[in-house]
Amino acid sequence: MPRLSLFNSPLLLGFDHFERALDRVSKAAADGYPPYNVEQTGENSLRITLAVAGFAMGDLTVQVEDNQLVVRGRQTEDKDRVYLHRGIAARQFQRSFVLADGIEVAGASLDNGLLNIDLVRRVVEQKVRTVEIRNTGKPTRPTVAQAAQKDSA
Repeated sequence: MPRLSLFNSPLLLGFDHFERALDRVSKAAADGYPPYNVEQTGENSLRITLAVAGFAMGDLTVQVEDNQLVVRGRQTEDKDRVYLHRGIAARQFQRSFVLADGIEVAGASLDNGLLNIDLVRRVVEQKVRTVEIRNTGKPTRPTVAQAAQKDSA
C-alpha cells in the first residue's frame, strides 16, 4: 500500500526536507528504549539524559546528522559468560532527537549509567546595517526638499 504524504501537493514544492524530518521523528518515537529526560539547565542550555545502564563508553556513540542528534548503543557480547538466567538483554538501540536551528551539542558525559548530553542555544545578536544608496547618474525625480526650495524661490 503506498504511503500517503502530507507534502504530495504540487503547491508544496521544496518541502521534502520537512517530510524526511517527520519520518525520522515518527520512527524514533516508535521504540521507548532507552528512556530519557530533557531538562532546562540554564536560560540558553538544555540537557538530555538517557538511562543506558550496562553500556560502557566504548559502546555508545553520539553524532549530529542533518540537524538531528543520534545516539546509538551496541553492547559487545562476552562469549566467556554462561548465563543461568538472562533477564538483562544486551540490546542495541538508536535514539534520535531533531535539533532546532541554533541548537548545538556542547558535550556528553557518562555517569553511573546515565548519558548526559548538553545542548546550547546560540544567542544571535541583532545587527542593524544601513545600506548606502548610490546615484547611478540617471535623472531622477526631485526630492520633497528640492521641490519645496523650488516653490519658495
